[in-house]
Amino acid sequence: MTVAALELYAERGFDQTTVQDIAARAGVTERTFFRHFADKREVLFDGSAGLQQTVVDTIAAAPEGTRPLDAVGTAMERAAARLEERRDFARLRASVVAAHPSLHERELLKLAALATAAADALRERGVPALAATLVAETGVTVFRVAFERWVGGVTKDFAPHIREALAELESQAGAPRNRPPHESAVAGDVR
Repeated sequence: MTVAALELYAERGFDQTTVQDIAARAGVTERTFFRHFADKREVLFDGSAGLQQTVVDTIAAAPEGTRPLDAVGTAMERAAARLEERRDFARLRASVVAAHPSLHERELLKLAALATAAADALRERGVPALAATLVAETGVTVFRVAFERWVGGVTKDFAPHIREALAELESQAGAPRNRPPHESAVAGDVR
């Protein structure tokens, strides 16, 4: 049903495609469609639960003593591996999502849920709440940026984009500060 929906969205447009159209293309009834998906938007996010579970399981399985950012980086690489075989699908899906604000909003909600799940997994490993949230949100941002580069580029492999984004992030985070740590970056901000 996911492929049928995406094909129809590409052919007719998201707004012009109905659940009835998707069900007919997939060779199922509308009732069957609604057993699997809440609405026609949700069909584009079919793999999000599995992706989230991959991230959580990978973080949980990281060896003791692994830096939180390394655990999340590995988790994002494993999540990327789930998508690599479906690059053409991912590209088409990304173009459909980008063209519709309601789909873009849904995508942001799914990414927020992924960050929350990753942060919860880090906290279960004993990572303090603030660090867990920052690292998880950063990991999801790395995933999103790497995804955009992957679907827009020529390289078939997704994981190198994750590693490149993480390396750049660490390079920037480790760069010397341009101001003393006690001074605010905002003029007039008094601490």
